Amino acid sequence: MSDTILRFEGVNKAFFGVSVLEDVTLDVERGSIVGLVGENGAGKSTLMNILGGVVLMDGGQMLLAGEAYAPRDPRDADRAGIAFIHQELNLFTNLTIAENLFISEFPHCGPTPLLDRGRLRKRAREALALVDLAVSPDVRVERLSPGERQLVEVAKALAMDARIIIFDEPTTSLTTRETERLFGIIDRLHQAGKTIIYISHILRDVMRIADAVAVLRDGQLVASGPVSDFSIHSMIAAMVGREIEQLYPDRTSQPGPEISLELRQLSKAGISHRIDLVLHKGEVLGVFGLMGSGRSELARIIFGLDDFDEGEVLIDGKPVKRLSPTRNIRNGMAFVTENRREDGLMMEATVADNLSLAALPAYRTRLVNTVRSSAVASAVKDRVDALSIKVHDAFRSEVKGLSGGNQQKVVLGKWLMTKPSILIIDEPTRGVDVGAKFEIYETIDRIAAAGTAVLFISSELEELLGMCDRILVMGQGEVLGSFDRAQFHEEAILRTAFREHVA
Repeated sequence: MSDTILRFEGVNKAFFGVSVLEDVTLDVERGSIVGLVGENGAGKSTLMNILGGVVLMDGGQMLLAGEAYAPRDPRDADRAGIAFIHQELNLFTNLTIAENLFISEFPHCGPTPLLDRGRLRKRAREALALVDLAVSPDVRVERLSPGERQLVEVAKALAMDARIIIFDEPTTSLTTRETERLFGIIDRLHQAGKTIIYISHILRDVMRIADAVAVLRDGQLVASGPVSDFSIHSMIAAMVGREIEQLYPDRTSQPGPEISLELRQLSKAGISHRIDLVLHKGEVLGVFGLMGSGRSELARIIFGLDDFDEGEVLIDGKPVKRLSPTRNIRNGMAFVTENRREDGLMMEATVADNLSLAALPAYRTRLVNTVRSSAVASAVKDRVDALSIKVHDAFRSEVKGLSGGNQQKVVLGKWLMTKPSILIIDEPTRGVDVGAKFEIYETIDRIAAAGTAVLFISSELEELLGMCDRILVMGQGEVLGSFDRAQFHEEAILRTAFREHVA
């Protein structure tokens, strides 16, 4: 009997005449962990969506345990024992954990349509115990942290006794501790004989947990084999089709003396405490901290989404008495939020509509208050080209059809079209492949060189070290330390974040 549990054979798929998968043939061994890697738009999610019954293939076939397998919808995949834990978690936040876990098969009281709440809770507690999540099954999902929501998705897969589990970028919203917890669960699943397909742009994680690696580029399988045959460098070269000599561009400018943004003793009860911050024109200022340190909350206050109790905000040296997103945008501020789907994009709208939305006031005619459509279209095309956004037709394609990395580029492009003097970016490369990351980094360097002040919030210390002129370290709503570029030292910054620094 073959050890191959799953075989993709000559799989093809195109959207709107554009090929996204071309003759993909790949074997997945029973009980293995396969790391599936590739740039955004390489076809990873499309291949897994075909496996999960989300989309239908145009050609080729799949064999599951040696038998033909062609799911018509996700329920077919569920019945076949295939669980897909998506990057953007498919949970109903207004429902309880138990209701989410068994939404497709609620237990009923005998032959009646009445829901058996007692049995529902019992089964939910059993599923949660499998992932060591000590939370009541009656808690609404909206009250859970990103890490806890991820574990609920894993529990859902285990409750259906899946034999193949697909993880699509599972650690993008997790803390280090939550990531380690997830890896422990994946190891237990591996030991129990489950087959796992693990999609990630964090290549060191792939090297750590995978048995085998498969690399997609432009819809084609370009490399595959045991993980021992690969290094991070060779995976990157296979993904992008060329050697990448450096992960971060050289900084092409130095900050100017002018202050673009200043915070004085900014405080918000339970969120931030006496924050002092100075951001210069042309500076890239990093903000680092552990989950819950108050980084994102500070960004929301600065942009006017949330209020503050005490302190002062100055833009270009002038105090701003009442902050609001509208006033801040007029004052030249832009904000790339952490959650692109919920806060950054209109998923049902086109790429062009998303790109142009914030900048529309700059393209109106004064006399009749209409938008100069041709000028907007030209600017959209320029931005698509400048950011290398992979889209067939920006004016017809909905942004929800783009890969995660290309969606992130659209969010960034939307704000760059406003030509901001202050840009706040919160986790701008989350879920983005190494090639697209470099393009985003180059864009940040380019706008900083042109004079834009950039506040760069990230949980990836490595990218802050590679990109920033200074780094502030936050913890529990306070600034714990500040490091100039000449003082950058990873261990010292981490010690400060963990409050292990010496006073």
